[in-house]
Amino acid sequence: MLLNAGRLLQQYVVDNYVKIESGRLRWIKEHQSDIRSELYQGLHDVLHVGETNAENIGKRTILPSSFIGGRRDMTQRYEDGMAIVLNGGKPDIFLTMTCNPSWSEITSELLPFQTPQDRPDLLIRIFRSKFEKLKDDVINKGVLGKVTSYMYVTEFQKRGLPHVHMLLVLESNDKLRDPKDYDSMVRAEIPKLECEPQLHEVVVRHMIHGPCGIINRKSPCMKDGHCKKRYPKQFLDETRQGTDSYPEYRRRFDESVSLGRDRSVDNRWVVPYNPWLLLKYDCHINVEICSSIKSIKYLYKYVYKGPDRVAMEVHKGSYMDEVQQYVDARWICAPEALWKIFRFTLYRLYPSVERLQIHLPNRHQVRFYDHQQIADVRSTRKVIGRIYTVSPSEGDKFYLRLLLSHVIGPTSWEYLLTNNGMTFSTFKKSAEDRGFLETDHSIRDCLVEATSLRMPYALRRLFVTILIFCEPTDVRGLWNEFFTHMVEDYQIANNDVESDLTNMLLKDLNELLNLHGKKIDDYDLPSLPPITIDRGAVPSIIQEELAIDIPNEDIESIAKLNNDQMIAFNTIMNVIVQKHNGIFFVDGPGGTGKTFLYRTLMASLRSRGEIVLATASSGIAATLLPGGRTAHSRFKIPIDIQPSSICGIEKQKDLANLIRVAAVIIWDEAPMTNKNCLEALDRSLQDICSNNAPFGGKVLIMGGRIFVKFFLL
Repeated sequence: MLLNAGRLLQQYVVDNYVKIESGRLRWIKEHQSDIRSELYQGLHDVLHVGETNAENIGKRTILPSSFIGGRRDMTQRYEDGMAIVLNGGKPDIFLTMTCNPSWSEITSELLPFQTPQDRPDLLIRIFRSKFEKLKDDVINKGVLGKVTSYMYVTEFQKRGLPHVHMLLVLESNDKLRDPKDYDSMVRAEIPKLECEPQLHEVVVRHMIHGPCGIINRKSPCMKDGHCKKRYPKQFLDETRQGTDSYPEYRRRFDESVSLGRDRSVDNRWVVPYNPWLLLKYDCHINVEICSSIKSIKYLYKYVYKGPDRVAMEVHKGSYMDEVQQYVDARWICAPEALWKIFRFTLYRLYPSVERLQIHLPNRHQVRFYDHQQIADVRSTRKVIGRIYTVSPSEGDKFYLRLLLSHVIGPTSWEYLLTNNGMTFSTFKKSAEDRGFLETDHSIRDCLVEATSLRMPYALRRLFVTILIFCEPTDVRGLWNEFFTHMVEDYQIANNDVESDLTNMLLKDLNELLNLHGKKIDDYDLPSLPPITIDRGAVPSIIQEELAIDIPNEDIESIAKLNNDQMIAFNTIMNVIVQKHNGIFFVDGPGGTGKTFLYRTLMASLRSRGEIVLATASSGIAATLLPGGRTAHSRFKIPIDIQPSSICGIEKQKDLANLIRVAAVIIWDEAPMTNKNCLEALDRSLQDICSNNAPFGGKVLIMGGRIFVKFFLL
């Protein structure tokens, strides 16, 4: 009965697949607190401080790339495809096969009152069977040439028909190099009816584009009055080799062919095809020569563009729940739902690409669960794959990847650290010795000029700025040359020996680096002296917040608050004093006293020994708040923010402790930021504070100018 239900079958299939997919997404969302990641070295570190429970280690990790079809999954597959291009060369053939609902294998199984759309199960099973035969012909039998590598992606049109995009890389001897080779494989003309009647019939049935243009301006391929596929093409007597484009195939002038309904077409409207494949499979099979395309990344980007989506705009409603980017109005048809329910292959790549995570010695990433003991995690070996990209800001890891990309056949860490018989202490030094890095002449000139103009404390700040943003190659050389200039004020104030001056300078530099999430150990500098750490000692990041100066005018400003400011002040202070959680929004145009209210609250709380984290969306706004930082800097919000992103705060680090003990968080100019930033902070605070309340149960004050109402939560 179900197979005879027509559209009800389609609805039933889609509803059930949506339940399956929603269940997977729900599991991902609800189990984020269980799955964590931390560096292998981090597991050693926490053992030294007595932590054995995995629940309190590392940072929450979202793994959307494991969700097939998600944005990160498609990005990873795109990069896998580009890795094959780097290894085996550009693809030679771009083939697209689309299901034909009129195949006899489908129509013979339909009841008199049924159409092919009423049996999506037949559509996908027959299409999959046909495509498997096509793969055998193309890949194993080599009807288009011997294939050395390939990839394909299965997609579904909005009208429901499945189709496959396939990219093929041919062996060197079979590559297509000139128009004569192109003509031997691809045609773009309507065959003569009297010479090739069968081919003529299938070309007219499957390989004619449109109608579009003047005939049909509402065609899906029309944009700004023109066809996106650039039909009709030009008549050509000979095939021309493309320049960073597909070839211009031979389309000789000939008589038009009537398609009925007062419509006729000629060779300008023919989609390129391979005669042998078209005759055998009796469906739309577009075959294009793509070896002349230089910007091949756009071709792979098109293939891995992901599933169809619909756009919508919502005007009414106080709350909108977007679980993941994957669920942003996904378009799912019955054939796609059944394809995934039957677990048919959506993507395939040959040869396979392993994704190798780049890591320093003893710092490979390990994923683990709350209930595991650390000793068990350490004894489990993690299989790691293809090399990922690394930012230069990641220090020695970047130079490790640089060496791996240029040194042939490395066998160990020591192999990479050694060059010409010399073993270096860092990968950066090894890369520099091999000539992979530029010199620091301009940086040195900058510091030389600064020593004659600036005070030592300014010189120290400049040195830290250079370390963070300029990536100098010889850090130790700069340290040795400008050491005396950076400690001049220490020598005037103290009569300490040089070792004490070194420690004082290292301590100050480390504090400046900490403001940017860095530390002395990240650079080729002398190590800080070992200090006996008291487990109950207050972390320096908390001491810095407690030591922020409180301006007298801010302490005295309570009496200057107007009526509205006083109501807001008392309301917020009552929530904080009573240890309740709440989210407030201070709305008002510029100049109405929002910053004045923030500073009054901060002075009142800090005078009581409370910690206030003052942040803003911009650096200019942050400078108006004592101890202010940008929200991205304070909470380590990712620059490339996504709907599923989280902040880069590890749960056992000092920054997490600072957030836990903070009485209130202030975020000025909040409307300027992307909503994904707030959502990332919300997820991270819930994890850090082990509290599922909004923003981990912290008191959050946001401010700015908007034109919608915000309510106290």
